[in-house]
This record gives sequence, structure tokens and C-alpha cells, in this order.
Amino acid sequence: MKKHEKLNKWLWKWHFIAGLISLPFIIILSITGGIYLFKSDYEAPKQKYIKEVVVQGAPLSLQEQWQIANANAIKKPNALVLKTKANQATQFVSGRFSGKSSLYVNPYTGKVSGEIISKNTDMFKIRKLHGELLMGKYGTKIVELIASWMVVLILTGLYIWWPARQWNFKGFFIPRIKKGKRIFFRDLHAITGFWFSGLLLLILAGGLPWTDVFGSNFKELQKLTNTGFPKTWDGRQLQSQPKEKSLTLDQMVNKANMLQLPGVVTLHFPKGPKGVFSVSNLNTADLTTQKKIHFDQYSGKLISTNNWQDVGVLMRGRMWVMAFHQGEFGAWNWWLMLIIAVALTVMSISALISYILRKRKGSWGIPKVPVAFKIGNAVIAITIALGFIFPLFGISLIVLFIVDHIKTIQKKRNIALPNE
Repeated sequence: MKKHEKLNKWLWKWHFIAGLISLPFIIILSITGGIYLFKSDYEAPKQKYIKEVVVQGAPLSLQEQWQIANANAIKKPNALVLKTKANQATQFVSGRFSGKSSLYVNPYTGKVSGEIISKNTDMFKIRKLHGELLMGKYGTKIVELIASWMVVLILTGLYIWWPARQWNFKGFFIPRIKKGKRIFFRDLHAITGFWFSGLLLLILAGGLPWTDVFGSNFKELQKLTNTGFPKTWDGRQLQSQPKEKSLTLDQMVNKANMLQLPGVVTLHFPKGPKGVFSVSNLNTADLTTQKKIHFDQYSGKLISTNNWQDVGVLMRGRMWVMAFHQGEFGAWNWWLMLIIAVALTVMSISALISYILRKRKGSWGIPKVPVAFKIGNAVIAITIALGFIFPLFGISLIVLFIVDHIKTIQKKRNIALPNE
């Protein structure tokens, strides 16, 4: 591939500046992301006494257990997770996302074995550090900005590193050891970045839907193109035909069990006298098996069934990359995410070491670009497109260009001034 020498220097300059600003944050994101992969392994032994019970005699009815949960939960439960084993405590769920809590009832004694409040767990704090740097909405925007710049870092890095003339097959795999520490760490950074670039872009695609600006725009695009969840998915527009008495939880759980849905199956309670019972399953091993089924709360009549095929293409893609991002597709996905987290940490730290070894005292070491160089139309078009796709990147780029332009003008003025 023939490379434009001046363009290469210009891209190297902005790759350098973006990396210098982003690296500390990228290291935090890679380390916290790797730690969060161990969520289940960390929480399982700590929560075992709450989730597991001793089997003894016949269990209480789910209706009775629900009354116990209502009397003891911080928030009134809105869902029930179906059990798969006799020694499991009955899980009643309240709220969603960061406001989610689960109260567990011993089905044999009727005692509350414990309540797990998501936001009070250690792993929730790790997730918040990973997603918003423990800074709330401001932190979320910083993470989004860094993620946006990471896309640019990857794309510019590939162009800068790609061999222009001499093709050395060994250079694609092994860093140069005999040419000094700086070259070794630079090669380690570049080679790791090359081999993991595609996967890193995929991981970024899985994280960006959680962000404020990009995420909101993506959701708006789903609405405009009608490629999100179908309108009947959440059941809000569906109604039951009111009668004297609604079905008990035991009757509805029997219906839900007869569906034989794979994964974790949840029964969602009706919202009001005209609301519906809804059954959903979360099966990250095979997203195509996920369903959302709604029943009349009085007669138990099937009102609506939504399959994976009913979900719009953008939402399906979004759910896939988000599950991939969290390593939820099985052991291969988990190990791959862990390897990538380690590789990203190594890549970032090696870049930082290379910079420190390269930097001279009293200088930031920012690469220089020929004054006569002018950006081509293709580069301008790509930059503008990225600015629209990632708005925070676009805004930050404008600020950087203004600062850089002011510095350039000041340098020209200093050169033009006669020596005193």
C-alpha cells in the first residue's frame, strides 16, 4: 500500500495527541472491564447463603411467598424468576437496571433468606467505574468521548503502522528487541493493536449503546426506522379483560413452565387491574431463542407472542454486540474478552512507556507536520462523518483544531518578529 508521507505525519500527530489524552482512561477501562468479567465467580460464594436453601417438606404456594415478599422487600416486587432446582430460594425482583433489587424467600420455611440490592454490590461499583468513572453523567460522557477517540486511534494507528515499502513478515508478530527499549515497546504497542484492532472495534460497538449522546441517537434511529422492539414487546398497550379474580402466581408459573423456554425465565406481574402477565427468557447462549409472551391475568388466555424474529435488525445487532462485549456467549467469549482486556492494558502501558522513553525534557514530544501540508477532501469527509456518528468526538476535534490553529498563528508571528 502506497502511503502519503505528509498525511502519515499528520495522522501520527493526531494519533499521538489523542493517545496522550486517552491512555490513562483506556487503562482504567481495560482493567475494570477485565475485573467485571469475574462478576459471577466473585459473587456466587458470597451470595450462596441467600440463594440456596435446604429442601425440607412441601414448599409454600408462590402466592403465599409473594405476600411475604411484598411485606419485606424495599420496593414492591414486579417480577418472579422461575426456579430450576428444588434447593433454590424464590427470587422476587423489584425495579430495573441500577435500581434493581432481588428478595429471596425460603419456599419451605417462608423466611426471607436475604435481599441483594444491585447498587450496593462490589461489582456494581466496578461497573460504575468502568462505565462512568464514578462521576455520574459527567463520567459517562467522558467514557463516551474516550470510546469515540479509540475508534479514531485504531483507524489512524492501522494506517500509521502499515508498512509502506519493506514487508517483513516477522514484523507482524515479533517486536524488535535489539534496537532499544523504545522501539521494543513501540512495536509491542503497534503489533498488539494491529492484531486486536477488529475485535476492539467490535467491543466498542458493544459499549457505545450504553452511552448518553451516541446511545440516545442510536435509539432515536431505531424509532425512525422501526428497527427496535415491536410495540407489543413490553405489553404496555395490551389489556386484560377484568373479572372478579385473577390467576394465582402458581397457576401462571405452571403456564410459564409448560412453555419450556431456555435460559433464565421471568414472570412479570400485571401493572394494574387491566395489565397482563408477561413471560420472558434471557438466553445469552442463543439470543435467537428469546421470547416475550403475554397472558390475560384473569383467564390466562394467550394475548400476544413476540419472537426474536419480531425484533428489528438494529436492536438485534445492538443486543448481540452488547452481549459479546460482556462475554456472555459462553466460555469462548469470556476467555476472548479477558485476553482482549489484558492485550489492551499491555498495548496502552507499552505506548506510555515508549512515549516516556521518547520524550525530551521541556517538550511534550508532539510530532511535527509540514506547514505546507493541506488535508485532502477524502480525509475531511471521513472526519466529518465520524464527527456526526460520534458527536462528542466531533465537538472535541473542533476544540483541538481551534487550539492548534491559534498555536500555529502564534508561531508564525514569533518567526515574523525581528530580533531585538
